[in-house]
Amino acid sequence: MTPDAQSGRAVDLAAGRLLLATPGLLDPNFVDTVVLLLDVTDDGALGVVLNRPTALPVAEVLGEWGDVVEEPEVLFQGGPVATDGALAVALAAPGGEDAAGFRAVWGRLGLLDLDTPRELVIGTVDRLRIFAGYAGWGAGQLEAEVAEGSWYVVPGLVDDVFGDRTRDLRRDVLRRQPGDLAFHATRPVDPGLN
Repeated sequence: MTPDAQSGRAVDLAAGRLLLATPGLLDPNFVDTVVLLLDVTDDGALGVVLNRPTALPVAEVLGEWGDVVEEPEVLFQGGPVATDGALAVALAAPGGEDAAGFRAVWGRLGLLDLDTPRELVIGTVDRLRIFAGYAGWGAGQLEAEVAEGSWYVVPGLVDDVFGDRTRDLRRDVLRRQPGDLAFHATRPVDPGLN
């Protein structure tokens, strides 16, 4: 458990949690982002940015996978690490958690190996989104960033991962949070101008 700078309460950094960039996070790679955590261990953490679609259609880069991905059928900028690689986040069909090439990380949500023949995937995956690159943190780095107030840590929903309202995702996620955190959904970029 990591102390949250805003509330002082302990937060659980685990797969399925969302990191919402706070206004104090000025790194251009993460300003106004929503990051889905996919793996958190003592050695570090890995996630993907959910609200940065690119204009590049998946079909142009990964051929037939373009027919399988969720709308919009484009690659998403998953983060600044390994941007020449792709991570496929999928929602397994009920009973498909043990399908070839699928590794569950949070309930039925998991990572799909894109080297798996597409024929083996059809019917085992309900939803799919592909990310170019990922966000990564070394041991203790994410915990330190949360403690200093760079991230709000909140529970995620499957619809956050696959929704088509990526432009409004950060605001939508903040709005559904309890207490004072919901007020940040309408916070101006510079409160001093209010």
